[in-house]
Amino acid sequence: MRRSTVCVETSVVSYLTARPTGDLLAAAWQKITVDWWETRRSRFDLHASDVTIEEAAEEIRRHRRGVSTRWTGIPVLPITEAVIELSRALVGEGALPAKALNDALHVAVSAVHGVDCLLTWNFRPLDNAEVRPVIRSVCARHGHAGLEIRTPRELMGDLKDVR
Repeated sequence: MRRSTVCVETSVVSYLTARPTGDLLAAAWQKITVDWWETRRSRFDLHASDVTIEEAAEEIRRHRRGVSTRWTGIPVLPITEAVIELSRALVGEGALPAKALNDALHVAVSAVHGVDCLLTWNFRPLDNAEVRPVIRSVCARHGHAGLEIRTPRELMGDLKDVR
């Protein structure tokens, strides 16, 4: 049986590498992300994109964090001309706002490279009930059907064996 492919978006890397926080929601997402990473990631073929690498490097510089080795070594999917075209279509056809160009690139990288799932905690432009069907529709019109957008929580499976 083929393992599902997952492209890890920057928000997941952020929660995976963040210092502990007093914000209850952020702390919960951080714990879920770490638990998923430690107990479930081996069930998937993970990928990242050049956008994720660049955004994570910027965040590390901005917050003066050390580089975590947790997410290094994941194959990086390149930004091709087809990726750029699809990201423009996602913005131009109203799936994502112009200010969310990097989010459009995350979606386009995943869709163009045939990834099964874009893993994100980015609810505002990416992972919400109104936007997901529009994103899928634009991707399908451009020949890239099948991409799911999910959170680590949604990929946890049976939670009984998680700490």
